Amino acid sequence: MEKEITKPDFWQHPEGPRQGGAYGAGKEKAIKISQKLKNLQEEIEKFDKLQKELSDLKELLSLIKEGSGEEEEIKEKIKEVSLKIKEKEQEAFLSGKYDKEGTILTIQAGAGGREAEDWVAMLLRMYQKYCQRQRFKTRIIDQSFGEAGGPEGRIGIKEITMEIKGNFAFGFLKKEGGIHRLVRISPFSSQDLRHTSFAKVEVIPFIPAADTSEIKIKPEELKIETFCASGPGGQYVNRRETAVRIVHLPTGIVAKSQAERLQGTNRERAMEILMAKLYQFYQEQKEKELQKIKGKKISPSWGNQRRSYVLYPYKLVKDYQTKVETSNIEGVLDGDINQFIEAEIIKTKND
Repeated sequence: MEKEITKPDFWQHPEGPRQGGAYGAGKEKAIKISQKLKNLQEEIEKFDKLQKELSDLKELLSLIKEGSGEEEEIKEKIKEVSLKIKEKEQEAFLSGKYDKEGTILTIQAGAGGREAEDWVAMLLRMYQKYCQRQRFKTRIIDQSFGEAGGPEGRIGIKEITMEIKGNFAFGFLKKEGGIHRLVRISPFSSQDLRHTSFAKVEVIPFIPAADTSEIKIKPEELKIETFCASGPGGQYVNRRETAVRIVHLPTGIVAKSQAERLQGTNRERAMEILMAKLYQFYQEQKEKELQKIKGKKISPSWGNQRRSYVLYPYKLVKDYQTKVETSNIEGVLDGDINQFIEAEIIKTKND
């Protein structure tokens, strides 16, 4: 790739220059090759850096003297490097077709009204905090808010779609999809009643256009709507209808985008999301058909419940797929969800 990228005609159009001559990769393909090369170079740099840290640590251990008071510092360094190695081990088991790609994460409020909308806002913060820890870049593509007027001025979210960029973002987060349940004393209740809220999380990967080219959509199968983007509580409503909503009528799958300033760009973005959702949908349909042939039982709807977060009458986060539990619910809601993700990777590896 390094040799290819240094060719003088690399960025030229694939049909070649107008006056004849060499054939280039084309801008779109060239960008993809450049990005892939950058990602690989970053991976190599990470391993080189890790190898140097291990080498330095080995040297420090040989020089350290017992009772010198530096043992605690060394222990911290060992712990730090061990975590980095663990992260690399996890990545080694993420071998799915799109595991290395970025992802699109959507959270929808379920049963529970304003409580559920507040729960969506809490889950959004949890995933944003996790992404910060992983050094992933996040960007809100689409969001619809609930009514203003909650406690401490809180405004709930009916639905939100977030783009997450970073190596293995989809691989780490792909099993987070499903129903997330919250049990707590309602901050919206003057009588301090216990309330249960539900939210649905959907995780799909960035899928290259080449992989979705086999999906054929007729114009009459699409319902395209435009609307004005707005902020929390209906504030800051744009005068122009730049936001776009696309419905694929045969499946009922919906894709929206309002992050861009131009309607045309939002339409392209929404179409990309729709194609990724359709690709995932058809893959899941094939899997279901295969399960029927094999005679494998399909899980009931309750089996789709991913995780429960109980704040009252006790504190517990329980993951139903991996059976991992923790009482540190504050840490989990602050983005510390790696224990669940790690358990899922190990479970998939063992399966």
